[in-house]
Amino acid sequence: MDFLEPLLEQVNAMTVGFIKLLPMLGIGLTVIILTWLASKVVKLVLGKVLDRSNIRPSLKSLFLTLAAIGVWTIGVLISMAIIFPSLTPAKLLAALGLGSIAIGFAFQDIFENFLAGVMIMLRRPMRIGDFIECEEVEGRIEQINIRDTFVRQTDGVLILVPNSKLFKNEVFVLTDQPIRRFEIVCGVAYDEDLEKSKSVIQKALESVDGIDRDKPVQVFAREFNSSSVDFTIRWWAKSKPLDMHESRDKVIIAVKKALDDAGIEIPFPYRTLTFKEELGIKSEEAKQMTAEDA
Repeated sequence: MDFLEPLLEQVNAMTVGFIKLLPMLGIGLTVIILTWLASKVVKLVLGKVLDRSNIRPSLKSLFLTLAAIGVWTIGVLISMAIIFPSLTPAKLLAALGLGSIAIGFAFQDIFENFLAGVMIMLRRPMRIGDFIECEEVEGRIEQINIRDTFVRQTDGVLILVPNSKLFKNEVFVLTDQPIRRFEIVCGVAYDEDLEKSKSVIQKALESVDGIDRDKPVQVFAREFNSSSVDFTIRWWAKSKPLDMHESRDKVIIAVKKALDDAGIEIPFPYRTLTFKEELGIKSEEAKQMTAEDA
């Protein structure tokens, strides 16, 4: 049984060490409980302060979470230093720094989207309900989170866009203002009087409902096209996509009707073919005679 003596001595030493460590464990547990209480108090106080400011709910949640993480980090470091006296604050901070670097490399994309989300919410370039365009994504913003933004397309499809994409690329906020300018191109035949055509289009635009009356409608001769002289037609209307479609529908109908009533032609594409040799034209009788001779 002699071989059991070293094992028993080791167990006794561990037991004695654990008993000696009990007061430190108690103090460490007390620090953890105090940390939990401090975290609750900090979140409560900070929440009341943020409620008085004009800040987005998601950004408020971020600040509360970061404050709680900071309190818990300090509390856990103090507790570990009490339970394990050999772990000095310098060693704990060094280990925490190395761990943060390792986590940063492992979750680089997540942190990139996280920081981009914070910057988007701080700058407030977009609001919930705004319609945006970013590369191939187009739709209405439903929610801005720390990692991604929920964009609902006009066909009802929901797209989760990483915040880093919105932060790095150009974003067109279509509804930043209540109204915006739209334009279409309309061509008239080369034989038509351009001044008259411009006047007819201008009057047609001024009679359309849904166009903002505080902004001028504009008609400009644009270019000489292959079969027509083109005009650029501009007007201002509400900025949402549905408003854009409705106003454009009314404008096209009004311009087409006005040009028809004025007898102004909107030409079809013309194409002129040139042959090196003259082409003969045969009548039906000549065709029949050729067929009989054959």
